Amino acid sequence: MSRKKKTEKQRIKRKIEKKLKKQDSQKEIRKLKKKKPMNLKKLGKKERKNAEPIGTLSKKKRMKWEMAIALSILFALTGRIGFIQFVQGSQLQSMAYVQQTLDRSINPKRGTIYDRTGKTILAVSSTVETVSVIPTNIKKEEREKIATALANIFSLDYETVLKKVSKRSSIETIIKKVEKEKTDELRIWMQNNNITSGITIDEDTKRYYPLNSLASQVIGFCGSDNQGLEGIEALYEKTLKGEQGKITKLRDATGGDIQEAMEEYVEAVDGNDLILTIDSTIQGIAEKYLQEACIDNVCTDGGNILIMNPQNGDILALAGFPNYNLNEPYTPNTEELKNSWDTLSQAEKTKSLQAMWRNKAISDTYEPGSTFKLVTASASLQENIAQVDKEGEFTCTGSIEVAGVRMKCWRYYRPHGAESLRQALMNSCNPVFIGLGQKLGVKKYYQYLEQFGFLRKTGIDLPGEASSIFLKEEKVGPVELRNDCFWTKI
Repeated sequence: MSRKKKTEKQRIKRKIEKKLKKQDSQKEIRKLKKKKPMNLKKLGKKERKNAEPIGTLSKKKRMKWEMAIALSILFALTGRIGFIQFVQGSQLQSMAYVQQTLDRSINPKRGTIYDRTGKTILAVSSTVETVSVIPTNIKKEEREKIATALANIFSLDYETVLKKVSKRSSIETIIKKVEKEKTDELRIWMQNNNITSGITIDEDTKRYYPLNSLASQVIGFCGSDNQGLEGIEALYEKTLKGEQGKITKLRDATGGDIQEAMEEYVEAVDGNDLILTIDSTIQGIAEKYLQEACIDNVCTDGGNILIMNPQNGDILALAGFPNYNLNEPYTPNTEELKNSWDTLSQAEKTKSLQAMWRNKAISDTYEPGSTFKLVTASASLQENIAQVDKEGEFTCTGSIEVAGVRMKCWRYYRPHGAESLRQALMNSCNPVFIGLGQKLGVKKYYQYLEQFGFLRKTGIDLPGEASSIFLKEEKVGPVELRNDCFWTKI
């Protein structure tokens, strides 16, 4: 038999065998389907074990696994509960309190500011009211109706009010610091329309300045939240502001009020009063004549007057011109500024307002000029290097030379000649005081400057006090000492 025929015969044989195996397998499957399931209960323990299909667990083993899984889940849940209770407990409790309560603040009255007499009021707080809405307590069908009423009563933009009324938030402020006459209109409307929830009217305070611009740069003013922003109002903020109170009420899951729950009311503590050393009468006189002097002399940078009680250092008046109305601190204070206000950028407006509020007597430095000769004279008398009325103690030749620089007397064309210290002060003679400074020396002169307080701030109860412009002692030479003795930049 050829090899080709033999191979063909084998191939046919394999095909037939494969077909027979397939038929046998299908017969077995049909038999198994017709066969009834074995009743394991009637078999013995050994037979039942042998009869169980391979790859399946016994009932006992399965129960053990189920118990182990159940215990694992139980331990995990117990651990999780313990973690929430003991580790996260305080945090979750505070979060729950925030969600379940609604706090409304009650602003305290700021303390009253008086002048030195304790009778004239310079700043006072009066009672006003703030209107808010609790959107979650307002029914959907009543939103437009409430928004319309609020907009009409308080002259507000309807769309803005409707947006606040429709928000999903705990509380929205509609308008602050409203006079009681206006809020009474709202109360009547609520009563007529049977609105019992969703709108709150809380007591608030507003700052007033009865004398308008008097001592404006000393007193300062408050912001919209009754916080001091300038002057005494800012410096004594902690003393004047008091402590806030609050109204706390429980809420349900939807954010609505629980009608049966009582409100918790914590009363506000009013601020302390202040009595200044300023005398309102003297302050008013100083401001009147300062204004006249600045206008008559065309003082483009304005001016200042400071009046002090020489017996104890009390500041009786501190006037600045131009000043501003404390009840309208954001309104331009000069006609020139009012006319150009709308053309200014926001940065320029801010700069102009800050210049208007600035207390130049405290924040700006200036050169005292010849008045500083009194300091040199005082130090010289104390050190016994000069006498008050010794005739011919000094001689003015019209100039004096220091470190190769000649300094003229203001009356160099007709020198003062021989003079005493009193006469030198009366004549404001430069050479005399330059000579006294040379005799005192830098170290001694700076000791007196320190004792007089010129090298440190005064500590006046006003914000923004500037430091002196004296050089440090180690940087002072003959020329600088000469300039300090009668105060000149030459």
